[in-house]
This record gives sequence, C-alpha cells and structure tokens, in this order.
Amino acid sequence: MNAITVRPMAQGDQKHILRIWNACVARGEVLYYPLTEAYFQRKFVEGEGCERENLLVAEREGQTVGFLHGVAPETFRLAKPGCAYLTCLMAAPGARGQGVGTALLNAFKALMRQRGARTLYISSLNPVNLDWRIPGTPGHDHNNMPGLDTGCAGCGFFIRQGFVEKYREVSLYQDLSGYRMPPEVPQIRERLQREGVYTGPYRPEWDLEFDGMCARVGSEYWRSVLRTEIDAWKKNEPNRDERFWADGVRPGAPRPLLCAVHGNSIVGFTGPVDKQRSGRGWFTGICTDPLFERRGIATVLFNLLMQAFVEEGAQFTTLFTGLDSHAQKVYRRAGLRPVREFALMAMEL
Repeated sequence: MNAITVRPMAQGDQKHILRIWNACVARGEVLYYPLTEAYFQRKFVEGEGCERENLLVAEREGQTVGFLHGVAPETFRLAKPGCAYLTCLMAAPGARGQGVGTALLNAFKALMRQRGARTLYISSLNPVNLDWRIPGTPGHDHNNMPGLDTGCAGCGFFIRQGFVEKYREVSLYQDLSGYRMPPEVPQIRERLQREGVYTGPYRPEWDLEFDGMCARVGSEYWRSVLRTEIDAWKKNEPNRDERFWADGVRPGAPRPLLCAVHGNSIVGFTGPVDKQRSGRGWFTGICTDPLFERRGIATVLFNLLMQAFVEEGAQFTTLFTGLDSHAQKVYRRAGLRPVREFALMAMEL
C-alpha cells in the first residue's frame, strides 16, 4: 500500500476537504450540515484559535484522502495551559481502515507536543463551534457539540486511539409548537411568592446582588453572564449576538432575563432569552442558589423560559446537561426529550 503523506493545508485543498466532509454528511455518518466555502472560511480559517498549520491534509498518490482540524494551546481567550483541542477528523469513504486517521492524528499530536500541549481534548471548550442537525427534525439545529458524538461513525476509532471518556452529556430537544405549561407551575409560582420569592422578568430599575449566589455555586461564568446582561439593562442597550439578528436588523432593547429574587438578591436565573436565525430558542443555562434549592424555582423559571421562547417566535429549543444531572427532571417535565449523547474525551500527550 502506498504511503500516506500528511501536510498543512495548501491552496487548492479546500475543494477536496469540502468533498470529503459532504460525502460523510450525505452518508449519515456525522450530524453536521453540508460544508460550504463561506462556512469553511469562517469556522476553520478565520475562527478564534485557528492557525493554518493546524489544518492537516492526508494525501496518497496525489489524492486527498482525509483531513484534520485542531486548536493549539494559548491561542484563544479562554485557553487553559497545556490543553490542545481536536475539532474534527474525517477520512474519505473509500480510504477507511487504511491508516489515514491514524496518520493525521499522530501528526497533529506531534505538532501539539511541540507547542507545549500535555493533553488533547475533544470538548466544547474548543473555540471552534460546529453546528449540527437534530436527528428526526426538519433541519432543527444546535450551535455546538459538547464533545464526541457517541453515535457518529468514527466514535470507535477515537477510543482505539487511546482517548478516554471523562464526562458524558445528553442533548435534549423540544419542538415549541407543542409546548404547554404544566398546570402545577402557576401553583408553585404562587407559593414562592407567598414565601417572599419573586419569579419572572428582570426589571431595569432593580439594583440586585448576585455575587452571593455565584460564590455558593462556584461559578465565575454565571457571574459574568449576569453582570453582562444586567449592565445592558442599566444602559438600555441591545446585547443580542449579531449572529441571531434577523436580516441584520439590530434589536432595540436588552435581552429578557428571567430571575428569582429574594429580598435584594438574585437567587436563581435563566436566559437570556434570544432566538437564532434558524428559529432556535437560545439561552446560556439555568442556575439556582444552593440556599434556595428544592423549592421549585428551577421548574418555574425554565417553564417561563419556554413560554418566553414561544412569545419571541422561536420554533424549537435544544440544550445539553450531564447524563446524570438532576436537572433532567425539570427539562423532561417541560417536554424536552433526549436526542443524542456526547462524550468529553481526553488523551495525554
């Protein structure tokens, strides 16, 4: 068998990469959308952390038979020291089982060791987020994979190469045309009100503390999200991601933020409420102060979020959560169903 040569992408390679990618999509081996030249350029060339030398092409007898994209350590804002990320690896359908994937992966590992990487991840922490289609839907999508799709054709390859599963998440989906608020939610909301806990939209005139909740949860991420959204309300400035703007029209107000308030403190929140161009209801997540857990706050806030999505004109929503997370009960009671599992994978270099 002729030797496989691995090299960085060069001019003229893009059409061959698109051909391989789209063949894998057409065969149902991956959940990604078909790849266009514009999407390729935006995601793999101009995206955060992207460097041309880390987009590798495999050749045999002058024919492109596979490609790999990855991200080196210290090349993006939220980079963790010593961590490299594998974005995707595909071999042409007629070149499987011939060492193409192994050659690409070994070449990338060697490059990452030279860049100081100690661990290679397949993870949502990779700054290159790839959209994928929800199986069994009319093209409904999600804007990122949180790890390795356990149902994809190449899952076994990565395990054989030495990747180890560290954590597993499940993707949940709901067609919002069928959403109906559970009858117990208004009752829970009334009880919380009697207990001194407000649940509903954030009001711009409020000046509320949320550091206590974020400290108890142990999340600087939630602190950053709340600070960003509340600052937008204080300034009365739009804060919607430009990718979501319909026809490029800038919205005229901050995004709705749903919260639970006790006294002068935010003790739970979800949102912000936004809608992608695809019709997906988008939000960052849901959080409850540990001091206020098991009162039904998450149930109320999440269903208010679903209702807000419907009012915004969203057609569907998707989210990820840990496979063993108790939050799944809240999501499933609201009507979401599991559609795919993803494994955060790691390999020591």
